[in-house]
Amino acid sequence: MRDSRLTPSFDLESVELELGGGPIAGIDEAGRGPWAGPVVAAAVVLDPDRLPAGVDDSKALDEDAREIVFGRIIGSCIAVGIGVADVGRIDRENILNATLWAMTQAVAKLSVPPRLALVDGNKAPRLACITRTIVKGDAKCLSIAAASIVAKVTRDRLMVSLSAECPGYGFERHKGYGTPEHKDALHRLGVTAHHRRSFRPVQLALGLVEPDV
Repeated sequence: MRDSRLTPSFDLESVELELGGGPIAGIDEAGRGPWAGPVVAAAVVLDPDRLPAGVDDSKALDEDAREIVFGRIIGSCIAVGIGVADVGRIDRENILNATLWAMTQAVAKLSVPPRLALVDGNKAPRLACITRTIVKGDAKCLSIAAASIVAKVTRDRLMVSLSAECPGYGFERHKGYGTPEHKDALHRLGVTAHHRRSFRPVQLALGLVEPDV
């Protein structure tokens, strides 16, 4: 059973709203680890008077639950912004820099500029507002958890769309992550334009590096 102490709450945001006001944006990403597809970041400003039910770390919810809670978040939040860093940017700039860029884009697309941004992890993008990183923030902070769900659902939908363009790879199932099915498809069908050529498994499939002995 999940430890209830790790269930995300709105406590931090409530204190910050009382001390300094809002808006407060939670920021998270999805897709740093996959071999294919973009990395997607989301920024969410929740309405303190209309907190959506069921929000949790996206990894703690199954796909159907994420879709349901995603709808609640979109229907009740003050603002949401999404940033997408494509494979070209990931390969040029590395996955960390591409992720930070996507986060910056997500905040830029918010309809209200935040006073404070709460970012999952220990690295933050350069923003024009106060920024605070929170390790495992998606398990602690409701705004970050909401952003994790928006980022994950958005990216999963993108990967399902790519599966129609690239049949046989199983993108609709593994969403670009490194599964045995994906590895087998890479060797049977080759590398697509959506694969990250800076990632070692893809380089192995291309014959650019030698396998580990």
